[in-house]
Amino acid sequence: MPTVCFGHGERKGHHVSAEVTNLVVPVPAFPPRANRMHVFDSEMTELMTDYVKERLAMADTSVDGLGDRRQLEGVMAGLIGDGPRPAKEVLDIYVDHLAETVLSSDSPRFFAFIPAAPTKAALLFDMVVSAASLQGCSWLEAAGAVMAENQALRVLADVAGLPESAGGVFVSGGSAGNLSALVVARDTARYRRIEAGLPELRMRVLVSDQVHSSIKSALNIVSMDALVVSTLDGRMTEANIRAALAGNPDVGEVVAIVATAGTTNAGIIDDLAGAAQVAKEHDWWFHVDGAYGGAGMLSKQLRHRYDGIELADSIVMDPHKWWFAPFDSAALIYRQPRLAKAVHTQNASYLDVIHEDEDDFNPSDLAYHLTRRARGMALWFSLAVNGLDAYRDAVDYSLAMTKYAVELIRASEQLELLREPDLSVVLFRRLGWTHADYEAWGHRLLRDQTAFVTHSSWRGETIGRLVFLHPGTTTAMVDEVLATLQ
Repeated sequence: MPTVCFGHGERKGHHVSAEVTNLVVPVPAFPPRANRMHVFDSEMTELMTDYVKERLAMADTSVDGLGDRRQLEGVMAGLIGDGPRPAKEVLDIYVDHLAETVLSSDSPRFFAFIPAAPTKAALLFDMVVSAASLQGCSWLEAAGAVMAENQALRVLADVAGLPESAGGVFVSGGSAGNLSALVVARDTARYRRIEAGLPELRMRVLVSDQVHSSIKSALNIVSMDALVVSTLDGRMTEANIRAALAGNPDVGEVVAIVATAGTTNAGIIDDLAGAAQVAKEHDWWFHVDGAYGGAGMLSKQLRHRYDGIELADSIVMDPHKWWFAPFDSAALIYRQPRLAKAVHTQNASYLDVIHEDEDDFNPSDLAYHLTRRARGMALWFSLAVNGLDAYRDAVDYSLAMTKYAVELIRASEQLELLREPDLSVVLFRRLGWTHADYEAWGHRLLRDQTAFVTHSSWRGETIGRLVFLHPGTTTAMVDEVLATLQ
């Protein structure tokens, strides 16, 4: 085995101690070309950037379709082995077989679930984040990234009217944000009970009957129960809340209220001011789930419906929804981030170095994660490049398209509007249709690449549902979809 001998003298300006002179160090057998995956490949780079340019240049992104498992298994059989394959061969498999089976939520014809419509600036900078391998765990490791993300969070906090003390972190999605916020709500209440000398109890959180499924999952994870508030039309009001409390003997177990600023199924904005008032009276944590609808605050015509959100202890808004950023990005903002830091900071010997300055709020301290990519920087770049007015116009465009669709539905003898939209979700009934009819309709639209539409349910009935978010959606597209219902 080769050896290396260190003799007397200096290396790189440092004197070599006599104690380490004449040491014989065996050199291990390094694998040849072990760095071959990390060498710049201009041909592969050009191949990929050409594809990205072509994808970004698409004016009307196709919806694409569903995949056939057996066909995909055949295409991919044996693709990954011990040896390399040409990058073009693998990219062709993606382009010709995989991409078309991934529904494009950024298509202006994507009217199902909650669509996505990332700006070109956000998509491009997300490439920078990936290419530069940017992470955003702590101030020590990623000061510039943390600073940029914090500036974007400040913009969102200002839109909500939160105080200057507010701060937060970008997490992977609304589910992660809601879970992290409820952990802080639980532990903050627990600390208060301990300080007051009160016994432990099974805590409860007051939620609407329209609350997002992620809240229910989060409560299960954190061992808290839901006190469900019944609503008449899906909107949780102060009166609904007080009625639920009056009829419940275990109010003392409640520690938080979760209100929704734009329910996922119907786009309903709860009575945020009323919920905030009840939370204040009982000294409960007030959390607002604005994952989808939070961006509606950008519209002057809607801003008053969010009155009370400025009183929230925590808010979740997903940039990968109506804030036009790429997946996966959700902003979790705390009124008092120090409370989150007290709960979520992870302590370990190797992490002591990132916690030496108590004034620093590391992103890893504000949610249940540690390792994280700088997922808020794409939003930051797009906000700076485009300006908030462009975002306001895009949101108002979605609202105008929603009104257009509503008027078409009202004018049709075959269709019935189920409720006046709060935001950009339209619920409607096609007279005489069954569940199977709605399902067949959705499949037909996807097969023809007219649009991607899925049915939903309202008060136990299968219904039609359209969501408008992409500013590239045209009235002609909407006409085309609704014409198939006549």
